[in-house]
Amino acid sequence: MNIVETISFDRVRRTTPKKINELIDLKREISVEYYKDADIESIKQRIGELDREWDIERTLELNAAIFGLTGAILAVTKNKRWLFLTGIVTASLALHAIQGWCPPVPLFRKFGVRTQKEIDAEKKALTEILENKNSPSSGSLSF
Repeated sequence: MNIVETISFDRVRRTTPKKINELIDLKREISVEYYKDADIESIKQRIGELDREWDIERTLELNAAIFGLTGAILAVTKNKRWLFLTGIVTASLALHAIQGWCPPVPLFRKFGVRTQKEIDAEKKALTEILENKNSPSSGSLSF
């Protein structure tokens, strides 16, 4: 099973327009192709960056926390009608948990926020490149 088949089972990808998924995939392919000729330290650095990259779930959680807390604070300090914002955020999170989609997802995807499976696919490809460079049969001769 290739990388695209592996990540195609992702529920966020299923609800993301095809063109956005293709753009995200293209960026990953370009990155992997670039690192095929890179030195080992550069590849390790990129893998470290991928380990720290925020996925769509984490981004949505922070977004919900900020808007939910803002709605609650405004409800307490200004007007109880602000609880409506907290309710919308909660409903959006529930919708995302059930369907893999909620209103902020298309915006975040347009900005290139990836799913964990998409991040892991790039990391796996880079790890394979790294292993090939580290293997004794990688083409370097030593006497």
